[in-house]
Amino acid sequence: MLETVSEAEQPKDLADASAMEPVNTEAIAIVDTQVDTQIVDEPQVDDDLDVVDDLEDVEMSLFDHLEELRSRIFYALIAVFVGVIGCFALVNKIVALLEIPAQGVKFLQLAPGEYFFVSIKVAGYSGLLVASPAILYQIVRFILPGLTRKEKRAIAPIVFGSSILFVLGIVFAYELLIPAALNFFISYGGDVVEQFWSIDRYFEFVLLLLFSTGLAFQIPVIQALLAMTGIVSSKRMLAGWRYVVLGAVILGAVLTPSTDPMTQSLLAGAVGILYFGGIFLVKAMGK
Repeated sequence: MLETVSEAEQPKDLADASAMEPVNTEAIAIVDTQVDTQIVDEPQVDDDLDVVDDLEDVEMSLFDHLEELRSRIFYALIAVFVGVIGCFALVNKIVALLEIPAQGVKFLQLAPGEYFFVSIKVAGYSGLLVASPAILYQIVRFILPGLTRKEKRAIAPIVFGSSILFVLGIVFAYELLIPAALNFFISYGGDVVEQFWSIDRYFEFVLLLLFSTGLAFQIPVIQALLAMTGIVSSKRMLAGWRYVVLGAVILGAVLTPSTDPMTQSLLAGAVGILYFGGIFLVKAMGK
């Protein structure tokens, strides 16, 4: 016959073990909590280290970026310097070429060293023009790493088109604008005064008109860039044609140093044609 043992008669070791179970449970819970805390804290430390590493990467990339900019500017300045020196060696031929539109006019040196400083000015503008391909190359090499694949495919046509339009602007000014302006000045009062011009004033007029016209011919390129970035669409460009016509007339009056209506009308007409041509280009791009 089995005998039932009361709780008071149980062995003392069993009673002590039963009493230790809540204590052990609490200790295990505390240990688990500490382990979980360590597990949670460790990724935070790793995240902090990752943030520091990222910051260091940004600082290094920024330093490399500035170093690359400095080297590109240095190479561009070397190209300009070489172009200016080369054009200065041929400055007499360049001056003779730019004097062709002013047929029948005699140029005077009104101050000591005036032609020397004119030569430096002509060589500077000509050297900048000759070095412009190298300058564009350095600009493209600098911005190319930061472009997407789609933007890289579009940068070559933009650079090529900009160069062609700039050269066309210079040719347009040399063949049409400058002769029209000079003919107006020569014919006006030609029976009253002799045509003796200051060589400094003449080349200031010619160089300003050449380069301002070349810059004005960049309008389609600007339109294409605005359309690619989503700022303006072809429909919106076409809607503001009245303001463009008014702006072309004002631009023609500002960019042309002469006050004759023929030169201003020629440049204003060219700007208008370029603008509407840029609209068709943007529409062909699907913008």
